[in-house]
This record gives sequence, structure tokens and C-alpha cells, in this order.
Amino acid sequence: MKKILVLGCGRVGRTICLDLSLENHITVADISDKNLKKVQSTNIDTIKFNISNNHKLRELIKKFDLIISAVPGFMGFETLKTIIEEKKDVVDISFFPEDALKLSEIATKNGVTAVVDAGVAPGLSNLILGYYDSLFKVNCYACYVGGLPIVKNPPFEYKAPFSPIDVIEEYTRPARLYENSKIVTKDPLTEKEILNFEKIGDLEAFNTDGLRTLLYTMNHIPNMKEKTLRYPGHANKIEIFKQAGFFNTNEIKIKGKKIKPIDITTEILKKDWFLNENDLEFTVMKIEIHNSEKIFTIDLFDEYDPKLQMSSMSRTTGYTCTACVDILKKGILKEKGILPLEIIGKNKTYYNQIIKYLQDRNIQLITNKKNNFN
Repeated sequence: MKKILVLGCGRVGRTICLDLSLENHITVADISDKNLKKVQSTNIDTIKFNISNNHKLRELIKKFDLIISAVPGFMGFETLKTIIEEKKDVVDISFFPEDALKLSEIATKNGVTAVVDAGVAPGLSNLILGYYDSLFKVNCYACYVGGLPIVKNPPFEYKAPFSPIDVIEEYTRPARLYENSKIVTKDPLTEKEILNFEKIGDLEAFNTDGLRTLLYTMNHIPNMKEKTLRYPGHANKIEIFKQAGFFNTNEIKIKGKKIKPIDITTEILKKDWFLNENDLEFTVMKIEIHNSEKIFTIDLFDEYDPKLQMSSMSRTTGYTCTACVDILKKGILKEKGILPLEIIGKNKTYYNQIIKYLQDRNIQLITNKKNNFN
């Protein structure tokens, strides 16, 4: 049996730990006593540990066979690089801004299987595109995705199961789309459009940098985009914050102290955006895949699980991750190198195993198709 280590025990990390502990004895490392106490179990060993200490991290991971990286995005790339250098297989959900494919050569050389961006989007969305791309020639791909509270508290009508700094990154990082077989960079929060969802009503979609590895692994598809979903009006409020300088990273001097505006903003938003344990929320994703004849629409809608007290974003992200862990630890997934989920999805066996794993946890996809008359 493989010895499994989970790095990071935030809300999604906790879901990963609890799911894996149903069939495995695992170890989780986190710097927060509070986080570690929430996963105390006979099948989970906890270690209070500063993951940012690279030297000690190398020593820790030597003892394990398979690593799950659920660290914050700002430390994700270096953590993944360290794991690969130590020749350990890894499933990563840290969604760092750097290009994971730059680690392909070292991963292959070290005989490592590194599954990256193993969440809901990127992640499950990539898996779906990879699968359909193996069936027919795809002309267009669009993904609309978001996680939102059911109760719309002003002013932002938004809450998150992770740190505000990771959300702000979505709102500030230039959005790369693929148009007419070329990478096009646009400002985030732009090209707003309203979509109606049966169980929710109207949501607003806007550009964010969600395509990531698809820009390079699926560049035979001429048109691809991903947009984030929020309640209408949210993007305009965020744009005001951006224009006023609240997200600036350059230090300013206040009463003799140097402070970054983004640090102040993050601290303020922690309270307003904090998703409490029992807050009702949902995750929604709509994927549209076009070929020359039909448009395939794949919909996901998932809600807070009151029995397990798990947010839908934790479930959809965490269970996609653990589904990847499952096929890796069982020896089903054998390829080496950097493996984003669109590559995994091209293999029907891998795709079916992951989808079944999600279905067993009540993560359901609904597929429709209609003729394409455009």
C-alpha cells in the first residue's frame, strides 16, 4: 500500500483527507493547529509543519510514495518542483500562476507522474474536453464556472472556501483566450455576458485566465475560452477596487510603515468573503463543445452537503483530486511526466474511472446535444 502525504489542510485539503481516509491511512501536514484538529481520525496522522521550508519539506516527502499538493497558489510551483525533484508521484490542486508544463522534462527524467490542475475548473472541465476531443474534431470550447453563496449578502454577494488572495489573483491576472488558433490576451473581468441557469437564475460571466495548459496541449482547437460566473454586478464592483488601487502590490507608506494595498484589502475581505462552515452555497459549471454538426452541453450543479458539512467547491475540487489519486495509487494511471487532465481524459478507461468515482460521491454531469446550424 502506498504511503500518502497531503500537503495543506485548508477546506479543500480537509475534504481530500477525509475522502482518502475512507480506504487509506494517510498523513497530512499543515502549519495550522486549527486545520489539523478538524481532520483528526484513526486513519489520518497529522504533522504541524511549515511547508514553505524547502529543506525540511524535502526530508519529509522522502518518507512517502505519493504526494497531494493542496498548498496556496503562491507557493504551488516551487512545492511541485521540489516533489518532482525528490522523484515522488504527485497530484496537485494549487493552481499556481506559473506554467506547470515547464516541469515536463524533469518529471519525465525522474520517472514521476505529476497530475496537475486536478480540481473542478481547471480539472474536471479539462478532463471532459480531453474526452470529447478523442471522439471527434472539436471546433470550439467554452467553460463557464463559479462557486457562489445562496444568500446574496451585499456588497459583493460572494463568499469563498479559500483565501481572498487566490480569488483576487483571478481578477488581476491577464486572461488568455484562444481565438482563431492564436493566444489572445485580454483584461480580466471583461466581455461580460448574462447566462440563465434553471436552478439559480441569471449569472454574469466574464473573462479570467482559466485555460492554462489547454492553450498548449489543445491548440489544435481554434477557439477556446473560460469565464468565471458571479451574481450580476459583482465584476463592476471589483473593477472599482482595481481602478482605485486596492489590489496594488507596490508598497506605500502609512504612518511611517510600508504596507502593500493588496495586503490590507485581503485582510478586510477575509471577513466579508469568509465562507462559514454551515453557509449554503453551490458550484455551477456549463461546458459547451462544438463540432461541425452539433453542440454538446455538459452541466454540473452541486450544493453544500449538510451531512458531511462540506462546501460544493470543496467536494467538486477535492473529489476530482482524489479520483486522480485513486487511479494513480491503484496503478491504473501509468504515464510519466506532467499530466493535466485533458491528457488523462483522452484515455477512455481513465475518463470512465474518474467519472464513476465522482458519481459515487453524487457529483453528477448532465449532457445535452443539439444541432449546430451556425
